[in-house]
Amino acid sequence: MRRAVVLGGSIAGLGAARVLSEHADEVVIVEPDELSASSPVRPGVPQGSQVHAVLSMGSDLLERWLPGLTDELAAEGAIPGYGDRIEHYVDGVRKVGVPSEYTIGLTRPLLETHVRRRVLAAEGVRLVRGRALALVAEGERVTGVEYVPHDTQEPRTLAADLVVDATGRGTRLDRWLSAAGWTPPALERMNLQLGYATALFKSGEELPGLNVVQAISTPQGPYRDSFAAVRVEGRRWMVVLSAYGEDRPTRDREEFLRRCGAAPVPPIAEIAQQCTLEGEVATYTMADSRRRHFTALSRFPAGLVAVGDAVASFNPVYGQGMTSALLHASCLSAHLRSGAPLNEPAWDYFRRVQVIVDAAWGISTLLDLALPHVDGPYPRGYRFARWYSEQLGRATFTDPGLHRLFLEVAHMRKHPRVLSRPATMLAVARTLLG
Repeated sequence: MRRAVVLGGSIAGLGAARVLSEHADEVVIVEPDELSASSPVRPGVPQGSQVHAVLSMGSDLLERWLPGLTDELAAEGAIPGYGDRIEHYVDGVRKVGVPSEYTIGLTRPLLETHVRRRVLAAEGVRLVRGRALALVAEGERVTGVEYVPHDTQEPRTLAADLVVDATGRGTRLDRWLSAAGWTPPALERMNLQLGYATALFKSGEELPGLNVVQAISTPQGPYRDSFAAVRVEGRRWMVVLSAYGEDRPTRDREEFLRRCGAAPVPPIAEIAQQCTLEGEVATYTMADSRRRHFTALSRFPAGLVAVGDAVASFNPVYGQGMTSALLHASCLSAHLRSGAPLNEPAWDYFRRVQVIVDAAWGISTLLDLALPHVDGPYPRGYRFARWYSEQLGRATFTDPGLHRLFLEVAHMRKHPRVLSRPATMLAVARTLLG
């Protein structure tokens, strides 16, 4: 492959670019935003100041592609969390700990800065600041992109053997495909009405030995708010509060402190009551989860794939976004290593990605469908799946083996089907029946 073009320079695009560096003579990342330490939160990532999770599967992929990255991040203040340094709560009740659980606490700008530096250091990878306008096509394949550099209004063309759309939820892929004569993939949406707010607190001597707190409120539970708190660089706590519909949090500092201080989760309440809130409260809203059904198409251009939120984006409460995007890059790597011809549609790639999307979608929407304002569509077997999910959740409060298995699925290390295997269902029954 002579040249690959990646549209978008966030985590999804950077992961794809790193993979492509092993297969293309040149990889060009086209990104409209200024990417520098002086502009850590940028227009193209309005949620960049919110809490972000790199699940353990995502951390492993980054470390595989960028060896030593974890140590680099830790040297810059990122804080690893292991075992009993991580606490999980559901409806105010704490679950049993899992010694093998791992995560790392840091802000998104810190992560992106280091990943971007390492990816751009790879041979043949470069970044062009500009805005993509359209796909360039010849016959049944995409042969490049038309874009406008940031310092001029003159459109230019970048020829490419492969174009990767990593432009996120706001992708214009449907419009580009239609303009080039192809039918875009069907877009499925699930109503969420989610709002979340994040604030930074100066960390002191409180909560020694604790680095991560996750507290989920279920639709059938007595509380409306969900929380997460993570120690990040600069000796700070990053705390996020999320809720739905009319309960969505605002940017009001007093409201944020009040709701966190009243949390039925002791660590969250302690941070709000004992630590100093720094700066402003940042809010973000997400109207829906969405996914595109590429594999349902009968015709698609060669030389084009999509990764990350351009394929699917889920309820961020479950932290699947970044790791899903990195798994999409892993699927792209497998597709290219298989020797698949570039002059044919990348159906094998999209089938691989569909497995990732279906798994993440199934986990998040099973819980979201229980929200009172969500009215479907309900998949076949939903009632039993929801009932069993509730029983499994109850069992994970006290059974460390079941909680470990649940977390391996939540961290995207294992497929959700392991939770419904007969052996797992029997273990749930044994735990609940005593």
